[in-house]
Amino acid sequence: MIESTYSSLRDRPVVVTGAASGIGKAMALAFGRQGAPVGVIDFNAAGGAQVADEIIAAGGRAIASPADVTDIAALQLAIASVQEALGPIRVLINNAGNDKRHDFADMTPAYWDERMAVNLRHLAFAAQAVTPGMKGAGGGVIINLGSTSWMQGAAGLIAYGTAKAAIGGFTQCLARDLGPDGIRVMCIAPGRTMTERATAGGLDPAYVEQTLARQAVKQLVQPDDIARLALWLASDDARIMSGQTIIADGGHMLR
Repeated sequence: MIESTYSSLRDRPVVVTGAASGIGKAMALAFGRQGAPVGVIDFNAAGGAQVADEIIAAGGRAIASPADVTDIAALQLAIASVQEALGPIRVLINNAGNDKRHDFADMTPAYWDERMAVNLRHLAFAAQAVTPGMKGAGGGVIINLGSTSWMQGAAGLIAYGTAKAAIGGFTQCLARDLGPDGIRVMCIAPGRTMTERATAGGLDPAYVEQTLARQAVKQLVQPDDIARLALWLASDDARIMSGQTIIADGGHMLR
């Protein structure tokens, strides 16, 4: 696939959470190809370091700063470490999350709180950590990763779906608060995306058939598709875009 080049992204420091695999990895690599210095944050230290090394090997700049996003103090330290190495963050990709299915009947308060911590809470505090630098640099972009799961009423994802639905509201409210400082806030809601996790062990033909039957576009959504959307939203080409949720699912939600 052809990837557009956005000159406005060159030399703008970017942080991607959950960047060791999946959509986060695709985004980190894509921003690296644009000439943006990339901070790779993930609880998987080895995986994060590998992504940073891949960006560097391709001629880019990157630093891996491992952290568990559910530990807010550790997340804040990781972001501070990236900013010390790369400069004020101009683009934050709030990507980290986990869509593990669960049984509503067996759900406990502790599990609910843990799902909110994994999928929602850290977005606010990552944004809080980067906004002073964005303001000082004249602006920035925050992109939050939502999901179409709650829009579909997907089964077995009560806590996850609730957290992802809340991200849309968080995006709108934060966009209003930060807009006067030149900071845009967007949400991308991917549909079924063929990440390493989704394709582990090979793709089930029945799964592929079902997925494509639901979509208007008869091509499977790849992590790079989501990354390319993020590049545009983060660039100056999308300067009037803020507070919106963009659905990226091959047209599944048309039905």
